[in-house]
Amino acid sequence: EVDWFSLASILFLLVFAPLIVYYFIMSCDQYQCSLIDPVIDLLTGNKYLSDIWNKTPTLTYRAAGIYTLWVAFQVVLYMCIPDFCHKFLPGYVGGVQEGAVTPAGVVNKYEINGLQAWIVTHVLWFANAYYFHCFSPTIVFDNWIPLLWCANILGYAVSTFAMIKGYFFPTNAKDCKFTGNFFYDYMMGIEFNPRIGKWFDFKLFFNGRPGIVAWTLINLSYAAKQQELYGQVTNSMILVNVLQGIYVLDFFWNEAWYLKTIDICHDHFGWYLGWGDCVWLPYLYTLQGLYLVYHPIQLGTANAVGILMLGLIGYYIFRMTNHQKDLFRRTNGNCKIWGKKPEYIECSYMSVDGTKYHSKLMTSGFWGWARHFNYTGDLMGSLAYCLTCGFDHILPYFYIVYMTILLTHRCIRDEHRCFSKYGKDWKRYTSAVPYRLIPGLF
Repeated sequence: EVDWFSLASILFLLVFAPLIVYYFIMSCDQYQCSLIDPVIDLLTGNKYLSDIWNKTPTLTYRAAGIYTLWVAFQVVLYMCIPDFCHKFLPGYVGGVQEGAVTPAGVVNKYEINGLQAWIVTHVLWFANAYYFHCFSPTIVFDNWIPLLWCANILGYAVSTFAMIKGYFFPTNAKDCKFTGNFFYDYMMGIEFNPRIGKWFDFKLFFNGRPGIVAWTLINLSYAAKQQELYGQVTNSMILVNVLQGIYVLDFFWNEAWYLKTIDICHDHFGWYLGWGDCVWLPYLYTLQGLYLVYHPIQLGTANAVGILMLGLIGYYIFRMTNHQKDLFRRTNGNCKIWGKKPEYIECSYMSVDGTKYHSKLMTSGFWGWARHFNYTGDLMGSLAYCLTCGFDHILPYFYIVYMTILLTHRCIRDEHRCFSKYGKDWKRYTSAVPYRLIPGLF
């Protein structure tokens, strides 16, 4: 059942999320990244909405061709080239991997080759930039708003197709969820794991490719535009490229681990993931680099080092927290965390068929500090991206605000699910680890 608050939230996002993306990108294109000046112009009558809209670049055949080739290339890398990186990179898990058990009891198999796709794409990008010169390295920035319309077309098309597919030809009918509310089903999705054929998985492809592979290319295009406009790339732009590049590489290095996360294990595929991966992620996660094209900032050495350290420490916490949890799960607690045997709480839960299962919840290491300390590290990294842009405008800080809301909401969703699953055992766990994100505060 869909309560009124959920429905109101979904209608708000369906209406305003695309407008938010447009407003941010338009403000950089027409107002030097000021979020306030467009509102002042409209309220004072200096401009009308039609004036702003008429100055907005439209969809072009060039942008449509670029975007079509980009998506098609990523489909080819995803579908047609089995992973070979796991054969020569020690510690990397690629190739065919199994996902979590779905509610219908299905265990899907995935071809994990995101790191390979990222490497091939970036090798070709640099080869073109330095040798072949088939297109300018600034091609993404130069077509940024026309590409936005292309991304929206794909986002809405794939979301609509996923909904129709869920009704008429689902991959697995038992893994479909129908609420009877059109807007909720469109937003949150009907099918759990929509697929075409055996290997094309909508969730895995659209979350990682083309959005996250593009993330670092978009930043590189911003850096190239800085070089073109000002004759140099600032250290703030380099920091954005390095810190966000580490995050992207971490995602693909641990793509097999991603199969166990909330996106794959619990979310259905609808507009939230389909449009979000095509539009929201590449356009709003890269705002810092876009801002620095319009406002190049050369940071002082102390500030640059401080931001770099904040980002690296945040990444270390994010990665090591996840590593501790993964190690604990893989060894069933027979391991060492910070040099000693981990502490944990024994839990039990009942499946829908009446079978009783037992589990362990770790209460030591980073997981003894807070119940979602990996998110704390993620937020530290997010803040570092924003700090590279100084304090003259609020636009670059949208990312840390958004990530704080997103990850806090995920905490609440995850804990509600865990309480439903473990009951009184979950209360014992929250008593042992009382804080969610920040030890001593929250």
